[in-house]
Amino acid sequence: MRASNLYAPTLRNTPAEAEIVSHQLMYRAGFIRKSAGGMYTFLPLAWRTIRKIEQIIREEMDAAGGQEIMMPILQPSELWEESGRWSVYGAEMMRIKDRHGRDFCLGPTHEEMMTALVRDEVRSYKQLPLLLYQIQDKFRDERRPRFGLMRSREFIMQDLYSFDKDVEAMNVSYKKMYDAYARIFTRCGLAFRPVEADNGAIGGGHSHEFTVLAENGESSIAVCTKCDYAASDEKAELAVIKAQEEEQLPLEKVATPNTSTIEALVDFLKVPVEKTIKAVAYQTDAGELVLAFVRGDHEVNEIKVLNAIEGAQELAMAEEALITAAGGCAGFMSPIGIKAGTHIVVDATVMEMYNAVAGANEKDAHYKNVNPKRDFTNEGLIVTDIRLVKEGDPCPHCGAPLTMTRGIEAGQVFTLGTKYSEAMGAKFLDENGKEHPLYMGCYGIGVGRTMAAAIEQNNDEDGIVWPRAIAPFEVLVVAVNAKKDDQLAYAEEIYGECQKAGFDTLLDDRKERAGVKFKDADLIGYPLRITIGPKAVEEGDIEVKIRKTGEVHHFTRENYLEEVKKLLSTL
Repeated sequence: MRASNLYAPTLRNTPAEAEIVSHQLMYRAGFIRKSAGGMYTFLPLAWRTIRKIEQIIREEMDAAGGQEIMMPILQPSELWEESGRWSVYGAEMMRIKDRHGRDFCLGPTHEEMMTALVRDEVRSYKQLPLLLYQIQDKFRDERRPRFGLMRSREFIMQDLYSFDKDVEAMNVSYKKMYDAYARIFTRCGLAFRPVEADNGAIGGGHSHEFTVLAENGESSIAVCTKCDYAASDEKAELAVIKAQEEEQLPLEKVATPNTSTIEALVDFLKVPVEKTIKAVAYQTDAGELVLAFVRGDHEVNEIKVLNAIEGAQELAMAEEALITAAGGCAGFMSPIGIKAGTHIVVDATVMEMYNAVAGANEKDAHYKNVNPKRDFTNEGLIVTDIRLVKEGDPCPHCGAPLTMTRGIEAGQVFTLGTKYSEAMGAKFLDENGKEHPLYMGCYGIGVGRTMAAAIEQNNDEDGIVWPRAIAPFEVLVVAVNAKKDDQLAYAEEIYGECQKAGFDTLLDDRKERAGVKFKDADLIGYPLRITIGPKAVEEGDIEVKIRKTGEVHHFTRENYLEEVKKLLSTL
């Protein structure tokens, strides 16, 4: 490929809407252009990288026993109604009607479609295990698309679904995919960490996110400083903190004017924040009130709260009228006196507090000497871990301090169990002719998101620094002055030799100033740049620059190919 024919419109200035590094650099380096909110066109450079990532995925999926298929993006509502997700998936699902008034959606995921396919064909244990995958577009109507490819409405995804005869076999398939994903991200040249994660709307059993480590990542990750434990902040298990036992004093209501926040309460009563109880009020998608309580210096983990409420699909901040109707008072809440039928979820650490301060469910009033084990007697009270992990919390596995880092979720693996197979009647016959539901797993990688994550992790002030495996081109040959026939001809020869040697090579034959070409080379991030100028023509001195380190090497015409091969092997 010649740069004079390459459609890569680079920009010197960053578009105002591009907030994060990957979005900015993909715009500036001529990789993407916006079509609509959350929708992008991949230009040739981006598409080359996308195809390289997809090829790595295909090779690893095939090696693990996966078989590639292609399913429709347009999915009939009937399948989603069978699984029970049509009415509960939420506003992210893009729904349409055909000319006959029948409901369809643009697939946000393919559990239903894949389950229906297999249930109609698989009859015997002899056909298991079965691993089917595809790489195609998915659609989710994000409330606020942002950060370029990180959170878009249309995105490319690899999704594989495993079908097995029992839990043990399902876990074998899960481990195969876990290991395959680790190889994929390793081959892509990325620093990543598999972290325990929440299953979310997918449902099922356990899950891991493959998180590409990056300072600007939107995921917060808790990592143990001693063992290999790592989990997303949504999932991180937290040990119960037991307060020092005290004599339980009588409950006492006190006036606390203008203390609707923990900070104001601590200042007014002159009590340690660890002695206070914080309340957060939510309402479910069914309009039911949920009151969550954590220690005053802790934060509520909304995902954990949602998981604690059976049947709830979404949480939103509660309307004040709902709180009042339940006997509560916004800013001054506790479980004491709340009406029956309200979902009350108390963090397990709160239940170990003594003589604490909590709201009295009336304006400008709190209770002192609250002893939750004695005073929280509400019917149906849920006690569980609902707090958000923070720096220094003890590891649930070894007790060492956890440290917080950031990353970008690029892939996730799930065990689904029989959630979909039972709902949709996907069954098989075992060795004895007995019928059982299939055990399923699902596994997905965001292809465009992986590309963006690679940029977030690999960049500097000059532009992108691509890992070799997924760079749009491995080697760039630059004719310093393409207007001079001898330089251009020499560059053409080097370009041809590099191609013949198997290097994925681009020739910059544009009649631009050398500075423009070098700036573009650094911005786009080609791993190696071979510069052909007067010294190359006159002395056979071939200059090779490593984009990642900035090192410059000089080789002869006779040995440069072997040296380029060695350099590429290190990138």
